[in-house]
Amino acid sequence: MRKVIGIGETVLDIIFKNDQPIGAVPGGSVFNGIISLGRSGVPASFIGVTGNDRVGKQIETFLQKNNVNSEYLCVYPESKSPISLAFLNENNDAEYIFYKDHPHDQLEFVYPDIQPDDIVMFGSYYAVNPVIRPQMAAFLDHAKNKGAIIYYDVNFRASHQHEVMKLTPNILENLEYADIVRGSSEDFEILYKKADADAVYRSQISFYTKNFIFTNGGNPVELRAEGNVRKQYPVEQTETLSTIGAGDNFNAGFVYGLVKYGITREMIIAGVGEEVWDNVIACGMRFSANVCKSISNSVDTEFGQLMAKEMKEYQMENI
Repeated sequence: MRKVIGIGETVLDIIFKNDQPIGAVPGGSVFNGIISLGRSGVPASFIGVTGNDRVGKQIETFLQKNNVNSEYLCVYPESKSPISLAFLNENNDAEYIFYKDHPHDQLEFVYPDIQPDDIVMFGSYYAVNPVIRPQMAAFLDHAKNKGAIIYYDVNFRASHQHEVMKLTPNILENLEYADIVRGSSEDFEILYKKADADAVYRSQISFYTKNFIFTNGGNPVELRAEGNVRKQYPVEQTETLSTIGAGDNFNAGFVYGLVKYGITREMIIAGVGEEVWDNVIACGMRFSANVCKSISNSVDTEFGQLMAKEMKEYQMENI
């Protein structure tokens, strides 16, 4: 079976409602999606760094308990694991405060085995961080040469707005590596002062990759893809407890869909039909809707088991 490899930050999210803590869960943007994939029966590995402390041990154990290969998680004895405070507002959207020392970031790891059509997920500040950029770019280069599908979630936070000019070359290089790019209206407002899917696609994305997913909270998901595919997907309105992992789990569901429906890199480059995009994006929206029903950063175990069952049944029927 194909594998998914995620590379990104690890963090302990402490969640507040009405200024009182209501939970603490291991997280990180790519991490959240990889946990959901592990729960959904997709072979998954995570590459990242954590500290040699209680939080770091909790993160490593959490990966293992959720069927994610943790052998590429580097534990540095001299560093403290990062913490984030997530304050939920009346709409259960989060405002973050991060406690992390980026200049002391490190990234040293043995490359995992990558086969054609395996999927590499990366994104957020980790994907553009100048301190670890040489290692990140070398890994992406390796993955591309091995024929992996590369999925990039821009996920650029307002806290790094002052670094946009400095980080732009890394962002452009990431777009060049990517086979599929997802970003939110908020990301592109911060980066380019644009929050319209068509404007962003034409001016910033299409030169590098033709496959673009634009999300905008509860508004329709926009798709622009190879073969002049242009579609909107209404978001089902549901009661939310937290939107913290909504985008991360859209990514996970989308990648789950690529595996479930047997979508290869060659198919993506050549251009797949609308029905394929419909199916894969529906998976992304299901994962995203599930995670919004709890204060967890990933889909719940019961949902994951259902997804694993659905994938197995689909693949048996379509051998």
